[in-house]
Amino acid sequence: MEEIDRSRAFVKDVRRIVVKVGTAVVTGKGGRLALGRLGAICEQLAELNSDGFEVILVSSGAVGLGRQRLRYRQLVNSSFADLQKPQMELDGKACAGVGQSSLMAYYETMFDQLDVTVAQMLVTDSNFRDDGFREQLSETVKSMLKMRVIPVFNENDAISTRKSPYKDATGIFWDNDSLAALLSVQVKADLLILLSDVDGLYTGPPSDSNSKLIHTYIKEKHQEEITFGEKSKLGRGGMTAKVKAAVGASIGGVPVIITSGFAAENIANVIRGLRVGTLFHKDAHLLAPVVDTSSRDMAVAARESSRKLQALSSEDRKQILLDIANALEANEKTIKAENDLDVAAAQEAGYEESLVARLVMKPGKISSLAASIRQLAEMDDPIGHVSKKTEIADGLVLEKTSSPLGVLLIVFESRPDALVQIASLAIRSGNGLLLKGGKEARRSNAILHKVITDAIPETVGRKLIGLVTSREEIPDLLKLDDVIDLVIPRGSNSLVSQIKNSTKIPVLGHADGICHVYVDKSCKLDMAKRLVSDAKLDYPAACNAMETLLVHKDLEQNGVLNELVYALQSSGVTLYGGPRASAKLNILETPSFHHEYSSKACTVEIVEDVHGAIDHIHQHGSAHTDCIVTEDSEVAEIFLRQVDSAAVFHNASTRFSDGFRFGLGAEVGISTSRIHARGPVGVEGLLTTRWIMRGKGQIVDGDNGVVYTHKDLPVVKRTEIIENGS
Repeated sequence: MEEIDRSRAFVKDVRRIVVKVGTAVVTGKGGRLALGRLGAICEQLAELNSDGFEVILVSSGAVGLGRQRLRYRQLVNSSFADLQKPQMELDGKACAGVGQSSLMAYYETMFDQLDVTVAQMLVTDSNFRDDGFREQLSETVKSMLKMRVIPVFNENDAISTRKSPYKDATGIFWDNDSLAALLSVQVKADLLILLSDVDGLYTGPPSDSNSKLIHTYIKEKHQEEITFGEKSKLGRGGMTAKVKAAVGASIGGVPVIITSGFAAENIANVIRGLRVGTLFHKDAHLLAPVVDTSSRDMAVAARESSRKLQALSSEDRKQILLDIANALEANEKTIKAENDLDVAAAQEAGYEESLVARLVMKPGKISSLAASIRQLAEMDDPIGHVSKKTEIADGLVLEKTSSPLGVLLIVFESRPDALVQIASLAIRSGNGLLLKGGKEARRSNAILHKVITDAIPETVGRKLIGLVTSREEIPDLLKLDDVIDLVIPRGSNSLVSQIKNSTKIPVLGHADGICHVYVDKSCKLDMAKRLVSDAKLDYPAACNAMETLLVHKDLEQNGVLNELVYALQSSGVTLYGGPRASAKLNILETPSFHHEYSSKACTVEIVEDVHGAIDHIHQHGSAHTDCIVTEDSEVAEIFLRQVDSAAVFHNASTRFSDGFRFGLGAEVGISTSRIHARGPVGVEGLLTTRWIMRGKGQIVDGDNGVVYTHKDLPVVKRTEIIENGS
């Protein structure tokens, strides 16, 4: 569920909308129409029109489109000799005249396909000097809107008498941005949307990594803070013109949002009240605090605190974890009360049973979490561990050591206990942390975050772990590839895929948890029933729960298949079959083997042998966790060696694929990636390496006089150093 920006609650009353499309949005490379982008915008406007909204479009792009067409005509009509001569600069007004008809022809064609009627409205600056014109314009527009016609406005540059935009002090409007602002006030629009080629108004040039997106423009705060970059190379305006127009319209009582015309569904997202683009509103100072913490500020603070954490001794870092474990147990009643409120709200909202199950913190959960934190605290300090020591030359020694990654962004759904595991792992590994939990666990996450950060000493700072409370902050965070070092999404396939497609930051995680259990012909029946039942029923919503049961064909004849099926069905599991199993067992055929149920349901299929099982897993699995049940050691070894998954088990439930059960103390997630970490990710997966060199004044000097030895040296364990008092 997406969160609504409360400062944009006014959109619920919006009915009349003016949308201005900039030249950079209308045209693509070479001045040609960006057909796909413009088509998507037309579809959104047509949908608004059909939903009862009154839509007015102001479109730029005519001059650029006309120039492209005239240049082409000039080219085909020129001789080779003509082309060698300096080319005459095309008259802008002629370009406007040619482009206007071409642009309108496109709008008519596109909207006609969407069963919407449009009307071309060409106006000039001088028209608006006439009060009678303004009154008639309002009446005409009102009549069109009543008939569900979308008026398409454009400044009639072909006959405009202004010679120098922005310098003509007598002008009433200066470009299509200011025309849109003037028009929105004239027709008493409820909202003006200015579509640009960037996400909104930034504090500086959008290409500058230090620039921040301004969500709500507040004159008192931002007018001195903003530094504009270059203006648009395509149109006349740029962001300076848009801000001037937006401020003017908002003073006139029309809220304005500047946002990207490149992002899909952005117009629809604005109407839904989502936090996209930059809002201009006459009461902006009442809608947003003048002082706020940006996503970048939060990430930078986490990095600064992580460096303070790394500077502590191993014992001091260990003590922080022990203090957190004690604090969780001391606040168990408060935590449970907040979690109960989340669960009740989720049930009342009608959330799926599997989601509610992940949300519940069962009795004993806090004690279990505290125990896992204490186990983590007692593990060897992972920071500064020397994995390799080499003598480069006489008196020159190089060490390869473990080091924190930096700042982690973890996005997780539903499970509040994940917050505790992730926070403890981040502290143990010396990393800063930003957390975004599911909205349904809002109260649980807030109290857990408070308990944990209150236990962090002031020498490190509570900002070591930041809690992101709005889903609308995630896009901003995903752009901070210079501050955030790793993103770990824990949740649905759609969540993981969306994040992977939205950031340059490395992403560690898995999109699906399609785990298989293959029961071989040489299995022990009682063991097979226990393992299959546990893999499916111990926690059906977990990513390591069995989703597909594969059975050797011989077990169909000796009754073992029926025994396994009965064990599952008698426990309330709904079964779906592959082509062979559905025919044999008379159950519904699954529409897809690549399906994660996350509930009391699974797929059953019959395979020829272990090789058939392996082929099935490779074709339909997600490389998460897969298991074989067999007493034949040779068959088991084939399965263990050839199944290309992060975790592969023999005669053990898939539910063992867990950081705590692996002895990692806890896990930050499970990765199916083949780079960096794979499987349950504990402390080691949150570390990288550094090279430490110690010398005695050696220089390279073209390698003259340097005798390289490259000799491996023994690595002394940290415990041995402590015991020897060194």
